[in-house]
Amino acid sequence: MRLGVDLGGSKIEIIALDDAGEVLLRERVATPHGDYQATVRAVAGLVEAAEQRVGARGTVGVGIPGAESRASGLIKNANSTCLIGQPLKRDLEALLRREVRIANDANCFALSEAVDGAGAGVQVVFGVILGTGVGGGIVVDGKVLTGANAIAGEWGHNRLPPDPCATAGFAQPAGFDSAEQCSAKPCLRPEGGGDSVSPLRGSSILAVPALGRPGGGNPAAEPTCYCGRQGCIELYLSGPGLAADHRRSVGRHAGADFQAIDIAARAAAGDAACDATLQRYEARLARALAQVINILDPNVIILGGGLSNIDRLYQNVPRLWSAHVFSDQVATALVKHRHGDSSGVRGAAWLWP
Repeated sequence: MRLGVDLGGSKIEIIALDDAGEVLLRERVATPHGDYQATVRAVAGLVEAAEQRVGARGTVGVGIPGAESRASGLIKNANSTCLIGQPLKRDLEALLRREVRIANDANCFALSEAVDGAGAGVQVVFGVILGTGVGGGIVVDGKVLTGANAIAGEWGHNRLPPDPCATAGFAQPAGFDSAEQCSAKPCLRPEGGGDSVSPLRGSSILAVPALGRPGGGNPAAEPTCYCGRQGCIELYLSGPGLAADHRRSVGRHAGADFQAIDIAARAAAGDAACDATLQRYEARLARALAQVINILDPNVIILGGGLSNIDRLYQNVPRLWSAHVFSDQVATALVKHRHGDSSGVRGAAWLWP
């Protein structure tokens, strides 16, 4: 029996799988907020209770919103800050009296989908979490790639690739955030000329504010991430990032209460402003994933998290990313998860072969 634990900021979930991957048990409890010792006891308690109910002892894998430092063995880069600097693996092993395997929750998501999900049988899988934050995990030949620094796949804290048009100095209207979108409509040259750098020569000059990035591409005007860096992908492609971008484009009062799910629903119903926000989101996601493709060249990219349920992404993003990928064609597929919210906890269980 394999036991998998998904240790999140708001809930802790456990699953028990048999050798065929069938679910024997699944339960969840609230995460003790900001209390490390109580969190460790809650995880151990779930494991012990699950084994009593199933009547068997199992291997234990734990997915966390962070990573275990290769240098110190302590937790780093965790959204659940009470875990940072703590010897989570050591403490759990002491309570459970056995080896415990720990991995980043995005790695667990990718592993779950690679084992028996949307990436089953595929050589290279890049799993993406688009939710409250932005994470990523890499699985090659069925095994998680952790990396020398235990940060493989952490694309969410790279800088968002710049908008080609904004970099060239073009002014852009709301809804434009990429060269490929501009190619379908009149391109906007910099005021005062500069036609030689325009992808579409002879275009009309329009003076409108650039919305490719807050601050018009000025790094000093960009939002700051909790990691201390500016311009992180997570600031634009997370759910809160999408909502914040919409507020910037329509005005704080007009879209103050809109969350990502509201923006997607309104766009589908014909709201032009919300549709423009999703166009910007799609162009940014396309540029960010194109960088992953250029480096990793995965067979498939699998989306998870709340924003993965926006169906238009799977058609629009691959259409847009081709302009940024260093290849004559892009064979990488963009697909939706198969196991949904269960992927993380399933992947934790699959940390054991």
